[in-house]
Amino acid sequence: MVSRPHHVVVLVLDGALPLDVGIPAEVFHPETGFPYDVSLCGVDAGTVPAHGGFGYAVSRGLEALAGADTIIVPGYAPAGRQVPTKVHEALRSAASRGVRIASICYGAFALAEAGLLDGLRATTHWDAAEQLAERYPEITVEPNVLFVDEGPVLTSAGAAAGLDLCLHIVRRDLGVTAANEIARGLVTAPHRSGGQAQYLPKNSSAPRGDTLAATREWVMARLDQPLTIDDLAAHARMSPRTFLRRFAEETGSTPLQWILRARVDAARELLESTRLSVDQIADQVGLGTGSNLRLHFRRIVDVSPSEYRATFSGGALAAKPIPVSRIAVGRS
Repeated sequence: MVSRPHHVVVLVLDGALPLDVGIPAEVFHPETGFPYDVSLCGVDAGTVPAHGGFGYAVSRGLEALAGADTIIVPGYAPAGRQVPTKVHEALRSAASRGVRIASICYGAFALAEAGLLDGLRATTHWDAAEQLAERYPEITVEPNVLFVDEGPVLTSAGAAAGLDLCLHIVRRDLGVTAANEIARGLVTAPHRSGGQAQYLPKNSSAPRGDTLAATREWVMARLDQPLTIDDLAAHARMSPRTFLRRFAEETGSTPLQWILRARVDAARELLESTRLSVDQIADQVGLGTGSNLRLHFRRIVDVSPSEYRATFSGGALAAKPIPVSRIAVGRS
């Protein structure tokens, strides 16, 4: 018997932000070839006015949430505007049934009003993070991250961070390979470096930009080799001190932390797609030994490599090693 697809319902509220609505509609569309389907609903059936002067025609109201496996609440303008009480009730009811609930951008305010974020960490667009924290002191607001995963409840920062969140959900459900394939179809990186702190207005007049992208690509092709700060700085044609500062500005991470996460992500994809042993994978991704890979894998992914493989490995696994330089990985 073929199991039914995982049903994602996008709850479109008045003033919905178009990008926030479109992201989950694309990521979870059945045409990706993965076991999802997606639909839109509003508070009531009809036309939902959107931010920007147009509207969404939705055929169902809040009753559609009863059939959801995952509910996503896109952002709506203005930030913090009160939503109808029956939205709170519907979200609480869904949460009590074990439905996964996520928000994008200002959608976090709807989850907060429903009490779903009490005692949890959460994020929203950086320009509303202070407002969220002041209005709901019981929430630990993380203003500098792209998304927060608290298990059954997830929140993302503004606009394009919703894509990071949705791809993270796919990784959680189906593994790295599936998320990478969907990302390729959307012509986006499977992982973005850093958090939203890099997008906050700054008083500094220092030049900004992705000046180290070429060096990061160079690193990705050499994960199986020893890599030092001096090596990276030399490739970037900077002093080690300048390189460290610039790398932190662009990624929100140190070079060695970034490389470690890239190696663990490379290991994740090899666990999914090959029959290589843990020791062989550790060697291919530059982590040396199986015990070293197990240590870092459990710390970052929160399961052992063997548990991860049992969950996410596909049917026909390749016996031939995949060159690390061809694996699309990045910082989660």
